[in-house]
Amino acid sequence: MLNIPPIRSRYRRWLYGLLATVMAVSIIISSPQVTYGQSWWRILQQGVQAIQLSSLSDQQEVNLGKQINQELVKSGRIKLSQNRQLNQYVNEIGRRLIPYSDRPNIPYTFQVVNDNSINAFATMGGYVYFHTGLLKTASNEAELASVIAHEMGHIAGRHAIEQMRNSAVTQGLLGAAGLDQRTVVQIGVQLAYNLPHSRKDELEADQMGLRMITQAGYAPSAMVSFMKKLMSSGGSPPAFLSTHPATSYRIEQLQASIDPRSANAGMGLDSQAYQSRIRSIL
Repeated sequence: MLNIPPIRSRYRRWLYGLLATVMAVSIIISSPQVTYGQSWWRILQQGVQAIQLSSLSDQQEVNLGKQINQELVKSGRIKLSQNRQLNQYVNEIGRRLIPYSDRPNIPYTFQVVNDNSINAFATMGGYVYFHTGLLKTASNEAELASVIAHEMGHIAGRHAIEQMRNSAVTQGLLGAAGLDQRTVVQIGVQLAYNLPHSRKDELEADQMGLRMITQAGYAPSAMVSFMKKLMSSGGSPPAFLSTHPATSYRIEQLQASIDPRSANAGMGLDSQAYQSRIRSIL
């Protein structure tokens, strides 16, 4: 048989419990807390919006990449090309490379940017961008594929997430609760063009990219020929090569990984065929 206390007694217990909880929360909110620049009240308000970059899931990364992409376009930092044939061509190459990526299961998005500067970059979640200036500079499809594969290598290595975490620490934004979603997107937009990749990241992306184009059937020599072309073109180096290590060292490392007997074996070296595919921007 259940022993049920009187209603008045149960009401008092409930009231005392409620008062104790309210007092405890008031003490936490009103007391000084070391929260790495965020109040406990703000953290409570953020709730599930707090993001731990160290344990970011693929879906979270894709969602954040989508928001970063939207902000890049909305802010006017990039102007996406509406050339359907050109975008289709870049997507064809990207789709050919995806099965050979270390992260083939995320939804990659390849986009052409209307900009005559020679540049390419990637953000988290599979978003990859190529300036029309870079497409014009490439001599053939294999050279363009090598740049696409290199940027996919950064995504496969989660380099954007690593750089985002480092940036948040440097700016004093990363606390015990992680980062709120808006801050993550803002940092992602800032990093999109700064390209603060480390020596290790660049070399890793080079090797991943080389492996991807080779397995996809492209001539591996194209990655080396494109880097040599950019290095000897004069003037300041393109943005995506303005990093450490030096391009000459990266070329040496790539050449050491390519068998000379099969360097030119593969597709994508036909310059005329390539020119016909991008003739709309020539």
